Amino acid sequence: MDLRFDGQVAVVTGAGSGLGKAYAKLLASRGARVVVNDLGGSLRGDGSTSKAADTVVAELIAAGGKAVANYNSVEDGAQIIQTAIRAFGRIDILINNAGILRDVSFKNMTDQDWDLVNAVHVRGAYKTTHAAWPYFKKQQYGRVIMTSSAAGLYGNFGQCNYSAAKSAMIGFGETLAKEGAKYNILTNIIAPVAASRMTATVMPPAPALSLP
Repeated sequence: MDLRFDGQVAVVTGAGSGLGKAYAKLLASRGARVVVNDLGGSLRGDGSTSKAADTVVAELIAAGGKAVANYNSVEDGAQIIQTAIRAFGRIDILINNAGILRDVSFKNMTDQDWDLVNAVHVRGAYKTTHAAWPYFKKQQYGRVIMTSSAAGLYGNFGQCNYSAAKSAMIGFGETLAKEGAKYNILTNIIAPVAASRMTATVMPPAPALSLP
């Protein structure tokens, strides 16, 4: 029997493409009402457009699901969570998936390269989770997914900023799990591997073709 999410509301950040889109589609197909968050920027975090989130929302609704779009940066996490509250009246599930890359060797890395990557991955996850936490605590129920990476576990050439951010997600998530358990707020950390626009510059084409 498939796990169902009927009556629950899920927020997925960075859901305009890749894994975030896959999460949003699965949740909607199993009964969740979904907030599809995506700034619509480039892989490096430049620019913004509503097209990515709108396209996914249209697909979910066409398939019989319920979804709304949100275009805020994850650094505006409170606005993302408020979209769920305004549209659906609650928040049950938060998947911190949004991310960017600014790959460069450590010798050539700038403060901006470091700061922007950590702002999206770490501060963004903090802002969204911090905004959702009071709702989770009040209803004595919440589910949080933090997204790490193999780079966060083992490092990867040219990705000191990304590796540090993804390693931070592990400690962050483990601490949330300990603090939230007594309120039935469960946190898990995942380190997924999939072919997406984020892997195009770091994963050889042949192995990528065998991934989802």
